[in-house]
Amino acid sequence: MARVAVFGMGYVGCVTAGCLARDGHEVIGVDINADKVAMLQAGRAPVAEPGLDALLQQGVARGALRATGDLAAAVASTDMALVSVGTPSAADGSVDSRAVEGVVRQIGECLRTRQQKYVVVIRSTLLPGVLEEQLAPLLNDACGGGLGVRVHLCNNPEFLRETTAIRDYDHAPFVLIGCSEAHVAERVNELYQQVQAETIITDTRTAALVKYACNAFHALKVAFANEIGTLARSFGADGRRVMHIVCKDKQLNISPAYLRPGFAFGGSCLPKDVRALTRAAQQRAIATDVLSAILPSNEAHLKRAIALIQAGGVRRVGLVGLSFKADTDDLRESPLVHLAETLLGRGYPLKIYDPGVRLVNLVGRNLHFVDQHLPHLSALLVNDPRELYHFAELLVLGNDVADQLNWREAYAGPVIDVRCDLVVAPPQRSDSL
Repeated sequence: MARVAVFGMGYVGCVTAGCLARDGHEVIGVDINADKVAMLQAGRAPVAEPGLDALLQQGVARGALRATGDLAAAVASTDMALVSVGTPSAADGSVDSRAVEGVVRQIGECLRTRQQKYVVVIRSTLLPGVLEEQLAPLLNDACGGGLGVRVHLCNNPEFLRETTAIRDYDHAPFVLIGCSEAHVAERVNELYQQVQAETIITDTRTAALVKYACNAFHALKVAFANEIGTLARSFGADGRRVMHIVCKDKQLNISPAYLRPGFAFGGSCLPKDVRALTRAAQQRAIATDVLSAILPSNEAHLKRAIALIQAGGVRRVGLVGLSFKADTDDLRESPLVHLAETLLGRGYPLKIYDPGVRLVNLVGRNLHFVDQHLPHLSALLVNDPRELYHFAELLVLGNDVADQLNWREAYAGPVIDVRCDLVVAPPQRSDSL
């Protein structure tokens, strides 16, 4: 059993407090609003949520749940704080974290003379970096030092939806804990022993962004479905039926496929069909902001790769892979062709290795695309990767052809892997809390 103070008795805080009390923990709900405190003490929810009144009544009746406006008393009576106060949008769209900062500061001040270990867990939704760069120094100063020794800070994003929050708590997709200390993460995880879900322990920055990525993805799905539905109506089709069938594909559409961050997409189908849809929408005077942003976003990602190569400060580039994916010679709209074309246009000496690409085998639109963008491809291709290693001052890994080579042993120079280096943080940064 854990002794927990939950700060902020809104939707997230109330549901969290009620569920923790139900699951055998000793819980104190903390809020500055006296009316909320009085309602909780009486076993009534200050927010409308199905099943929450009954849950709180049971917790109060068993003595597992109580409420207070006395923050210091709550901290003194517990070993862990879950901060669930709101993080609304500021006028410019940024996150207003002042309420979280205020609570964290007050908790820290209450811990100044405490010798027993205390864990502060951020449930509030905050961007990566806020915990590490704002809350951690604030808490350390407020508690008089000792962060990471007697006082610990981590995050535990929630994935609750209004009207289904209790069910979402009990049937979570996962329990996500951002923490650099295994023993602290385990203490937090003990809160959720009754929850039948996988526990994922990661760093605090990743945990924070997962919450935003989930919500952004949900919003994106709604907007995408509405745009397809609007187009369907203009074509005389049933948008609901279209998306119903789309969702039946669990291999590609409703699956992890195409959801691994890496390099830009290409090939003969995706760019062409996105272009066709957006053009059809324009002709029908239909705004499709999501669909219309796809190709510009893809182009922007390609430009990031070019900028990363230029930042290396070298000239001779060896490119591994040219087709839009390994084991094909289809170069149509391959982002690697566009990358190579741009580097050549900016004066970079370039050699390319892709065993699947043979000029004698290129025909039709495939050959026409190459003639347009890389008319001197024959002078750029090498047949042996060792030629590439000998030539290159920088090796660029473009597609999974790289996985078929022993470049790690054969090449000693700098390497950029556009499949991951655009989306993975450099290893030098470390947050220790």
